[in-house]
Amino acid sequence: MIAAWIGSILFFAVAILYILLALGLPYGELAMGGKHKVMPKNMRFAIVISVFVQLFAILCILQAGHVISIEAIASFAKGACYFFAFYLIINTAMNAISKSKKEKLVMTPLSFITAICFFITALYS
Repeated sequence: MIAAWIGSILFFAVAILYILLALGLPYGELAMGGKHKVMPKNMRFAIVISVFVQLFAILCILQAGHVISIEAIASFAKGACYFFAFYLIINTAMNAISKSKKEKLVMTPLSFITAICFFITALYS
């Protein structure tokens, strides 16, 4: 399913961004309200946790979209896609009201498109 591929690729791009943030690279204006150009060390643990959640979401969308087959997540992948679609709609709204222009311009459409991909994948799986 094409929506699963698009959603997983976009979410993987976000995971890469978060890995770079966790490593201390100056892309903080794109995430978490854009308050910090370089994420403070005390926030990096939360970013690492977020990366694992994002990777789990990627596995779920690929499972629900019948791109991969992982028996351990097969029973709840569709429900997880609905959850992540809902989460990403909230995330889209939060990005849209961010004080960071970069977060508004880049992350708002990215999270909205990803939310639609998760929703379509769940709906048609």
